[in-house]
Parts: sequence; C-alpha cells; structure tokens
Amino acid sequence: MTGYEKPRGKKLPPAKKQVNQLIAAERAACEHAFAHLKNWRVLTRLRLDVKWATRLVRALMVLNWYEIAR
Repeated sequence: MTGYEKPRGKKLPPAKKQVNQLIAAERAACEHAFAHLKNWRVLTRLRLDVKWATRLVRALMVLNWYEIAR
C-alpha cells in the first residue's frame, strides 16, 4: 500500500497527510518485524510444514519480547 503523492505546486490536504502517516507507521512496524525475524538464523534452514513454522516463529517472537523486556 502506498501513500498519496503531493500534487505539483500544491499542498497535501491534512486528511491525506494523516493517512500517509498511518501507512508509514504500519510499514515501519512490519519492516522492523521482518528485520528481527531475519536475525534468527534458524529460519534460514527451516524445512518444516507451514503449521510448525508458524508456531516456531511465534515462540521466537515471545523469546524476543522477553529479551527486550529485561
């Protein structure tokens, strides 16, 4: 999903500017999550059923949250 572009020579309306900020915030959260997942090298050699991979990723995220909260 991409945001609104500013028209040439005009300002972006406040509503569209707010939408762009919301999109950017969501995109940043997703990008950070993918970056954290790439740090777990176990996922590079993952050869599991999708059901088990999802459980593994959830477990890794819980461990990551625990480590951040310390």
